[in-house]
Parts: sequence; structure tokens; C-alpha cells
Amino acid sequence: MSTSVPSNVAGIHPTITPVPQTPPPGDSPAPPGAAPERLASWISDLTALHDLTERLARTSTLRDALHETLHAGAHLIGARRGLIALRPPAPGDREGPTAADRLTGYGLTPADLGQLETVPPAAAPHTRLLDGAGDGAATELTHPDLAADDTLDPRLRDVARLLGCAAGHAALLTAEPGTSTGTGTAHRLLAAALWLYDEAAEPDQRQRELLTRYLRHAAQHLAHHAALAATRAELATLREGLLPSRLPYLPGVTLAAHHRPQSAGGGDFYDALALPDGALGLAIGSTAAAGDTGAATVAAVGRLRAGLRAYAVMEGEDPVAVLSDLELLLRLTEPARSATALYGFAEPAAGKLVLASAGHPPPLVVGEHRTEFADTTLSAPLGMLACWEAPSVEIDLAQGETVLLYSAGLLHRTGEPRDRAFARLQSAARAATPRVRADPQALIDHILRALPAGAAGAAAEAGGPYDGREETVLLAARFH
Repeated sequence: MSTSVPSNVAGIHPTITPVPQTPPPGDSPAPPGAAPERLASWISDLTALHDLTERLARTSTLRDALHETLHAGAHLIGARRGLIALRPPAPGDREGPTAADRLTGYGLTPADLGQLETVPPAAAPHTRLLDGAGDGAATELTHPDLAADDTLDPRLRDVARLLGCAAGHAALLTAEPGTSTGTGTAHRLLAAALWLYDEAAEPDQRQRELLTRYLRHAAQHLAHHAALAATRAELATLREGLLPSRLPYLPGVTLAAHHRPQSAGGGDFYDALALPDGALGLAIGSTAAAGDTGAATVAAVGRLRAGLRAYAVMEGEDPVAVLSDLELLLRLTEPARSATALYGFAEPAAGKLVLASAGHPPPLVVGEHRTEFADTTLSAPLGMLACWEAPSVEIDLAQGETVLLYSAGLLHRTGEPRDRAFARLQSAARAATPRVRADPQALIDHILRALPAGAAGAAAEAGGPYDGREETVLLAARFH
């Protein structure tokens, strides 16, 4: 009977060694029907591994992949709870997963994880594997009866008793740089997983073999997500460096801002610039292009913000000229890219604001007697027309009124059509109390709290939740 095995099953290398169909010499002959039963068991194992690795491949974030790995491991060895600990990066390594992802629990509450963290590292099975990882070191540890094992640290036994855990099995996950993940080079990964049993138990040889082969694949997948996390963290740091580190202080005006970056790196920017004679330049915009990488978007944001600052200093009193120069810069440096932008020149002492928009959502003026949008509808994004041109708009501001600039992400979070999103934003601002309107930061917080309520209802009607991942920017200036 042939026992040949396919060379590749669901990305698992190598495949599981088949159970021998003929007993070795000297052994008792296998009972009739044993070979088909073993073959059926082997096929069942392959099917289970295929299904579990398919589930893992569908995860889109490191946190989801960690939870799926714990779920699969518990299924394979018959455990109910578990955790994965990622080793912190060594000096010189790229920063990757956040602190929240470095210890992930499955079936364990944050309080349970806190109790497990009180166990000395030299006593906890998963930390022992991490600390001792190396050539020839153990890759798994099993404690079939924690309460009866007098060689264990008393603290480990106390915590196990407190959590109702009777046994544990820990395994090491490793993926070195250069390991192929199917999408590039893997980030170096060293992690340890610990699964906990409610009763005294331990995985048998078949379960250990299945778990080992699954974790070999899971380590590569987790390494890929760790590399993405490191890249996103670096982009986020760079993006934050391109935005104002602090807002200027000018007599007659109070400023506040909010920026919620997109996880994959967004293209929104804002600025507030102190100009000569007590004037103030306010700017907000967004850029994106099909097929952009996060790094390309960050670079474009940096060029646009630097260019806008320079043009605001040179001819800030004329917002139309500022945006015209910005469009010329965009055409010369990135002809395939478009961008929205809004620039306003404010004179706090005179209570005047002159602004021009290039396809950006209109500012909202919030005050005691009005809550209305500025009329900037006659505009198109930069780079969309043969020659950009739009009229400027002048707004007379009463004492105590606030001008709110915002990105399109604020409207998108409502999950509604654009006109209804504008109406919801206006209603949220109008509902602010006088005390909230007197504080730009409080007004921003109020609007952010008010909008998600509508978003949840709209998303539910559409058949899915709003995930809140789109970049959101708000810039508020109160004149007094």
C-alpha cells in the first residue's frame, strides 16, 4: 500500500509523517481494519491543521493573529485557556508590537494575567523558555499536575490554585530574520505560549506533534505581523513629527487641536502659524493617491505642509495665492497626486478671517447666535483641474465665536451620506452648552463624543460596525 504524502499542505512544511501501515518485524500484527483507521486519523489531523492555518491566514492584525494562535493551540491539545508572551526587542532591534500586544491572554482576564505576571520569571514556564532560548535549549515544558509538583516555585502553585489551573504546557515560537512568509522577509520573532488545563493533564505525543507543526507556521505569520507593526510604529512617529509639536499663543485667540492617526498611515495635516502684526494662519488638508505606501503619503504630507508654511509667510494675506502656489508645487513634484486644502488668514484684533478652500470641507463657525458653515462650495481639489482657481471668503467673527476646521474623516465616522453627516456635525455643535463653546478643547471633545452615537446606529443599519480606523483631524480657534 502506498504511503506517499503530498509535499505541501496549507503552507505546512514538512508534512506530518504518516502513521506506518505495516508493523515492524517482531510486533504483533495489526488487527483487521487498523490501517484504514490510522489513515482516517491522519487525514483528520491534516484537515484540522489546514482549517486552523487558514483561519490564521485570514487575520489582519497582530492582536488577532495572537488570539487565533492561542485558540488553535488550545483546540489541538485540549486546553481551555492560555497566553502568549512576546520577548521585548533587544537593543538595536526595531520597535514592533505595543506593550498591550506583548502579553496576550485567551480565556484569561486582565486580572488573571496580572496574577501570572507576579510569578518569578525563572519559575513561570513561558518566561523560562524565553530566557533560556538558544541552541539545544528546551522548546517546550509540561507540568501535568501543578499542585502535586513540589519542585515548582510556591508562587506559581499559589497563582495556579487561585486561577483554578491544574496543569500547563508551554511551547516556544521562533522565526528568524530571512524566514520566508510568502509576502517578504520575516521580522525576528521570539515568543512563548502557555496553555492551561482545568484538571491534571498533559498533551499526548500526537497532540504535541500537531501543535509543533502548527506553531512553526504560526511563528512565521506572527513575525510578518510584527514587521508590519514595526513599520507602522515608525511611520506614526514620523507622521507626528511632521505635525505641529505645539500650537502658537496669540492675544485674542485660543487654539486647540485633535489628531487621531490612521493605523496604516494617513494623509491628513494641519497647521497654525503665527504671522507678523499679530495675524494667524490656519491650515488643514489631506492627500492620497491610489497605490500609495504609507511612506509615500508621509513624504507628500511633509512637502505640502512645508510648502504651505513658506507660502503663508510670503503672501499669507491672500489665501487664494497661497493655495495657487501650493497647487503649482504639487504639479511640479507629484503630478499624479491630488490634495484638498483649506487656508485662512485671521486677524484676531479685528475679528476677521479670510479663507480659501481647495475641495476641503467648509469650516464651521460656532457661537452664541449662530452655528453655520462657511460658504466654500465653489472649489475643487488641487491637481484636479487644468488651473486651480477659487474665490476667497471673508467672515466677520463676533466675540466668543469659534472656527472649527476638520478633516473628511470626521464626516465619515457618522457612516451617513455627506449631507446628513454635515447636518449631524452642525447639530452636535449647536447642542454644546455655553461653557463648552467657551473652551475650544472642550468643544472638540464634545463633538467627538456626539458623533459616534450616530455612527453606531447607521453602521448597524448597514449591517456592520464602524471600526473608527479613519484618520481624524480637528483644529479649533476661538476668538475673544
